[in-house]
Amino acid sequence: MPDKIYFLSDFHLGAPDHASSLEREKTIVHFLDTISGDASEIFLVGDMFDFWYEYKQVVPKGYLRLLGKLAELSDRGIKLHFFVGNHDMWMKDYFQKELDMPVYFEPKEFQRQGRSILIGHGDGLGPGDHGYKRLKKIFRNPVCQWLFGILPPRVGMGIANYMSRRSRAQTGSTEEKFLGEDKEWLLIYCKEQLQQKNTDLFIFGHRHLAIDHRLNDTSRYVNLGDWIRYFTYAVLENGELVLRSFKGHDDLIIRNT
Repeated sequence: MPDKIYFLSDFHLGAPDHASSLEREKTIVHFLDTISGDASEIFLVGDMFDFWYEYKQVVPKGYLRLLGKLAELSDRGIKLHFFVGNHDMWMKDYFQKELDMPVYFEPKEFQRQGRSILIGHGDGLGPGDHGYKRLKKIFRNPVCQWLFGILPPRVGMGIANYMSRRSRAQTGSTEEKFLGEDKEWLLIYCKEQLQQKNTDLFIFGHRHLAIDHRLNDTSRYVNLGDWIRYFTYAVLENGELVLRSFKGHDDLIIRNT
């Protein structure tokens, strides 16, 4: 029986343009094909899309190759999980109904292969970034979501795509620099969690850096990087987690193990 568990995040499909997104989508689907024979579970850890909103009877155009592949994997009995990110937080029940894939809005702990694993997208965790944390509360508010939903899809998607591009422009290249152990806010968050409860593995996305960092003798923080520059994923087999690149960019992974 296949018993490998895979983790990947931050595809940002739709950005920066259709041609680039389509090429990236095909690469992701190819990767899913390669692991379909030995995967028992696949965790998708947020920002699968650069923007996603489910109107009552409308879902965003495109992404047929990926959604079709996920449906095929689910139908074959591979368990899928999805953690919403800051770019696709407006999920409702489409994935649950069509893909039998649970959707999580907060970090969640799992027990797998004898390891305790805390998984989440990572946005809004740790110290600082108070502006985004306030904005996240607004976006998560059901009334705000309903108000956005009454906009015609063409208008709503236009606004959302503009805001997404603006967010990337403001972020710039800061996401690609490791800030050090005392300034990496997700790393700080993991250390704070360890003071309350021992956890073997912390797995997050959002940071757009591929990081494998040992926290103590038994715990590690792993950031999954992205499928824009790194094409990285983690695989858990026999209790051992390995972070690697599908395109051979393993030298770009920041390791402190």
